[in-house]
Amino acid sequence: MSRLRGASLPSGNLASWYRRYRVLIWISTIVGINQLGFGSIVPVVPLYAQAFGVTEALIGLAIAVYGLARFTSSAPAGWLADRAGRRWSLFVGGMLTAAGNLICALAPTYGVFLLGRFVSGSGAAMVLTAGQIVLADITEPATRGRTMAIYQTVFFFGVGFGPIPGGLLAQYGGLALPFWVYAVVGTLVALLALWRLPETRPSEAAAREQEFVFGQQLLRVLRHRPLVLISLVTFGNFFARTGALFTLVPLRAEREIGLSPSQIGFGLAAVSIVSLVMAYPAGVLVDTFGRKIVIAPATLFSGLGLIGFAFAPSYPWFLIACVVWAMASGIGGGAPAAYAADVAPPGMTAAAMSAYRMLSEFGYVVGPTLLGLAAEFLGIRPTLITTAIGIVSLGALFWLAAPETYAGRRMARESEPSEVVYGRD
Repeated sequence: MSRLRGASLPSGNLASWYRRYRVLIWISTIVGINQLGFGSIVPVVPLYAQAFGVTEALIGLAIAVYGLARFTSSAPAGWLADRAGRRWSLFVGGMLTAAGNLICALAPTYGVFLLGRFVSGSGAAMVLTAGQIVLADITEPATRGRTMAIYQTVFFFGVGFGPIPGGLLAQYGGLALPFWVYAVVGTLVALLALWRLPETRPSEAAAREQEFVFGQQLLRVLRHRPLVLISLVTFGNFFARTGALFTLVPLRAEREIGLSPSQIGFGLAAVSIVSLVMAYPAGVLVDTFGRKIVIAPATLFSGLGLIGFAFAPSYPWFLIACVVWAMASGIGGGAPAAYAADVAPPGMTAAAMSAYRMLSEFGYVVGPTLLGLAAEFLGIRPTLITTAIGIVSLGALFWLAAPETYAGRRMARESEPSEVVYGRD
């Protein structure tokens, strides 16, 4: 298996370029399409749950159950990726995504809607975990930051742009239509994974050996302090993104600012523009100066974005808050995953990335429910302010307690090879 080497673009004809980059191209395409579908339902889920006549806490539960599924499915996704291959983990994830969104679209009751959200969340865990395992397979420290940044650029573009068609579909075709579209997207993801993505799993002998020790590997990496610390940072990001950005922000925008679903969708889509502009330069910074100097400041921008959402009095101020949040996503998007891949013990890539995803996804589980309850008792604005303080505190803890895993320019010069390879020849 070839690994990513160097930073310059390959020379030669288009066929040669495609052979060298094909793994990165197809995993980015698969995850980008999947996240485009996910983004399309972001402005819809709270409103769809609200249509069943439930409280803010139960609206939050509709978000949280998706995160619970992602939390419980991250380890099985890694196990399947080791046993059957990365492509099959992606295929199963795509099919579960399709099935879950079909259930949501047809749900006659709130309980059935929750079931669909859980099935869809399990599929998302398979896709996202396997995607990051593939990137860890093909990268080395000298260029891992910028490669993860390319992946995160596609990821955040899908999430950020998706609310535009999602909001329009919901406004003109009904709240269920984005779920139908996401079901089609999930099926496309599954087919592309088997049809186009090269397999990056280690040799069959190594895979058989890993199959029997995956559980022990998972327990070992869960006790690894650097991995736990970076997982806490991502936990905070997921907690704030799902509990605040995906749950409370759309509700405040509709109730207190008076925005329509399409306006909310356009506002959240503004995140993609800044993320696209900043993601790759931030990845270069990660590879040049180290991981911590990028990760910790990104949490500060996240906190400022939440404060902006808490006090935005109008649509223009809502858009400004979206841009500030996007700065955090763009600056720190790929860095945590690069850090997690750095600290993965040799031969335990799938276990380490699964543990990282699992610990991070726990924020998806507790964020919407806790913040939904807090909003009921305290109000939306105080809840957003408290969340901002929490996420900045986790960034400070990481800065003080986590070791740097990459020395930047010095290591890059020492390991500078002659070519870039993103896939197997």
